Amino acid sequence: MDERQPLTDDSLNDAADAFQRLRPQLFGIAYRILGSASEAEDVVQDVWVRWQGADRGAVLDPRAFLAKITTRLAINVAQSARVRREAYVGPWLPEPVDTSVDPQIGAERGEALELAVLLVLQKLNPVERAAYVLREAFDYPYDEIAGMLQVSLANTRQIVSRARKRLSAERRDPVDTAEHRRLFDAFVAAARHGDVAALENVLSADAVAYADGNGMRGVARLAVVGAERVARISAFSHSFFPGADYRVAEANGLPSLLLVQDGVTVALVSVTVGPDGIDGLYWVITPDKLRAYERSADRLTRRP
Repeated sequence: MDERQPLTDDSLNDAADAFQRLRPQLFGIAYRILGSASEAEDVVQDVWVRWQGADRGAVLDPRAFLAKITTRLAINVAQSARVRREAYVGPWLPEPVDTSVDPQIGAERGEALELAVLLVLQKLNPVERAAYVLREAFDYPYDEIAGMLQVSLANTRQIVSRARKRLSAERRDPVDTAEHRRLFDAFVAAARHGDVAALENVLSADAVAYADGNGMRGVARLAVVGAERVARISAFSHSFFPGADYRVAEANGLPSLLLVQDGVTVALVSVTVGPDGIDGLYWVITPDKLRAYERSADRLTRRP
């Protein structure tokens, strides 16, 4: 016979209130580990189910308790996602999120949020990703991270250090915000008019463009390298999406370009900028990822 007492409405309301306060951070942890807004949403929903069934009276720190569950579930999903992504057609890019309503997705810092950084993070194994995210984006103490990952304190420090060095080796020194915006605006203006020469002027010589279309017809399946080739690909968007409206929005903490055709978002473009100009373009064209971006705008207002 089950002697557990049924949950009262007040108990569930208190649980929901506590969970809702922490939800942005839980999503932020899962999203950075997975690089997928839709997978992160599923993880957070699973955490909510487990929170309802937990012995909450014995939980001294809901933040640490829920973060641990989120981290463990996200690691499990990341391990299974690797197999699925091996079958992906063309470059795989993280799903962008609308950060205009929640600039840091619950983080104390914006670390590990830009699409380019999330892409580098995917080169780490899931445990390394989790350790880096918990420490660098959310400032968790090493001992708490060790408990969440079920590894020693010394090993936790080593994991974070290795991840930090890996990301540092693959990231260029950022330019200031004003210069990033100036080059981004110039790129948008040139792309809108299909101006190849103007596009070349804002690109670095070794610029690289990635297009996530997952096999969509006409979308490059390999990275495009070099200012001339990247400029021509960018100018081609003028013909690839005829009549599209070019709009500036915010994604992952940076200004991004949205192409909207007949009221439907058909592409999102994010750029990285180095000392010599725009050095990376990230074209998200896969419809499912664009729909996930649109859903992310109302993430904070949803109740569990």
